[in-house]
Amino acid sequence: MGRNRLKSLSHILGAGAALSLALSTTVSAQDTVRVGIVSFLTGPAAVPFGVPGRNAAELLIDAINNGSLPAPYNSKGLGGATIEARYVDEAGSVANQVTEYRNLVQRDGVNAVVGYVSSGNCLAVAPVAEEMKTLTVLYDCGTPRIFEERDYTYVFRVTPTATMDSVGAARYVMDKKGSDLKNFSGLNQNYAWGQDSWRDFVLAMKSLAPNATIDRELFPKFLAGEYGAEITSLLTSQAELIHTSFYGGDLESFVAQATGRGLFSRKTMIMSCGESAMFRLGNRMPDGTIIGGRGPHGVLARESELNTWFQKAYTERYGTPPTYPSYHMAQSILGLKSAWDKAAAAKGGKPTTEEVAKAFEGLEFDGPSTRISMARAKGHQGISETAYGTFKFNKEKNQPEVVDIVRYPAECVNPPDGVTSQEWLEGGMKGAKCD
Repeated sequence: MGRNRLKSLSHILGAGAALSLALSTTVSAQDTVRVGIVSFLTGPAAVPFGVPGRNAAELLIDAINNGSLPAPYNSKGLGGATIEARYVDEAGSVANQVTEYRNLVQRDGVNAVVGYVSSGNCLAVAPVAEEMKTLTVLYDCGTPRIFEERDYTYVFRVTPTATMDSVGAARYVMDKKGSDLKNFSGLNQNYAWGQDSWRDFVLAMKSLAPNATIDRELFPKFLAGEYGAEITSLLTSQAELIHTSFYGGDLESFVAQATGRGLFSRKTMIMSCGESAMFRLGNRMPDGTIIGGRGPHGVLARESELNTWFQKAYTERYGTPPTYPSYHMAQSILGLKSAWDKAAAAKGGKPTTEEVAKAFEGLEFDGPSTRISMARAKGHQGISETAYGTFKFNKEKNQPEVVDIVRYPAECVNPPDGVTSQEWLEGGMKGAKCD
């Protein structure tokens, strides 16, 4: 009888311990949000581009988990839940990225994904995210096609499209050169990002400088690394200005090769992604180059408490100032936090994916450098102001600078909702508000 009682008690205690463990596991799961972070960690685009994005994610996630960000982001976690990050390398084929995305959701059980630099990867992953009903924030890729070709429920992008970059570039060229510009050429990577960037720049120039003509249109292979033939072509062209949306290793390789052959002493360059390379290139970046940062980021950023924190914390942690890829990642994660916190507050507890997605639609929030408005694609595509300036290496301070900065309001450089980028540009950018 005593043994039976002890045995029964043992079963009860065992069952209780099991129940306690189950409850503990449930609570733990409720207190954690798993987020996949995807960026180039290897390959030519990693050091100048993908790693700065990854670094910003690490910095922001640590600060969010600690509740150490400036207001209004000083609450801990996502709706109080700790972020558990899973980092994935974007290097490899598009097919490989689709496989890795499925692995993040099915194998690793992530609740959300923030990632992708390549426009090709974004175009491939977005439909998969929708199929798997997984909240996905595209952090950098610029092609307008994402939301112009299809509507999404679970996919968002707080970073404006390449259209903003190209229109801002064209407006800056006209502000500085006016009607004196007679012809121009383009050097852009032969895939979605480069093709869209050049198309939009050309269409914007047709509206702003209808008498200027195109001399050369060059589309080398993405990550080609060798640009001797293109440099020869540009040296013999009549173009006064050369537009490029090169970034990462392609941009740095081109600058090194073109400098050695004197291209920059004969032509003015406008680099829509130039800010991402200026600190690495330093005095190798030619003075007088028109520099963009895919928004008002880095040296183009406005002063704010959040930006001061971001600049200081990033520089202290990684030994170099944050460039625009870091800003894109930071504002993407802050967008996710804003939506998650909003949904959690409305529910009074852990929100569902659908509730966070609903809260994300049409959201307005502040990034480190500018205010983001989810004003396009039925509230899934963000817009912001942008800025361009002119590169100058300060020999006295031994550091790169950008001078003659001009800012353009969001409504000046982004198409209105419901109109595709190409339609807006071909229509002469009707409704643009630039004052």
